[in-house]
Amino acid sequence: MKTTDALLDRFLDDLAPLRPLAVWAHGSLAGGDYQEGRSDLDLIVVLDRPVALGTVWRVATLHPRLRAAEPLAVKLHCSYLTPAPTADTDRSHLTWAHDLLMRRPVTPVTRRELHAFGRVLHGLAPAELLPEVSDRELADFVVRDQREFWRPNVDRARQWTEDGWVDVGMTTFARASATLRDGRLISKREALDLLPELGAPVEVVEDIRRRRYEERPAPSTEEWTVRRSELTRNYLGPAIEGLVAAYA
Repeated sequence: MKTTDALLDRFLDDLAPLRPLAVWAHGSLAGGDYQEGRSDLDLIVVLDRPVALGTVWRVATLHPRLRAAEPLAVKLHCSYLTPAPTADTDRSHLTWAHDLLMRRPVTPVTRRELHAFGRVLHGLAPAELLPEVSDRELADFVVRDQREFWRPNVDRARQWTEDGWVDVGMTTFARASATLRDGRLISKREALDLLPELGAPVEVVEDIRRRRYEERPAPSTEEWTVRRSELTRNYLGPAIEGLVAAYA
């Protein structure tokens, strides 16, 4: 974690001119399942004023400069909120992710994570700035995400030969199932433990586990990535449809 801690320290130093009210971590880094070099660094910055052109420019230059100095920064994704619209879960916020500057919402799942186990890196705690998310709002978002994003994407076969689609698609389904069934937020490790109980193909689950947790996992063969894609899509399509039908 030394490399991660050094990156976060530098990020906080670079943010100082923006005078953030708070900087929070969510996701694996906050939830205790962080794997350095493999997990994303999911961050939220709360600013004390509306995002002006100067702020956009500073964010757009800060992140590439950080990545040039700290290779691990390619994993750092950050949304920039302002105090006034924090209650609006549909509002899009300035975000740096995947080497791009974009706008996207801070979802009810992220907001619930921040209240449940968010890690304060600087300033005020989430409870002081961010309204809580109701159980109904959380469940509605999870169902909508599975129905409107993940189910259509299952039919786009080409992308499912990529590790990232398999890993996130499978673990997100398990986490959605736990949230809707039990009202719980679970880690990716817990999601992998749950997936066999949900009928997921065990060889796919073990492939994800190996690549996430083994120190030096062997690279996947082309034959396996094709088979893994078929197994994953054949499972996720009906599984998502059943989840949505049960909880919509």
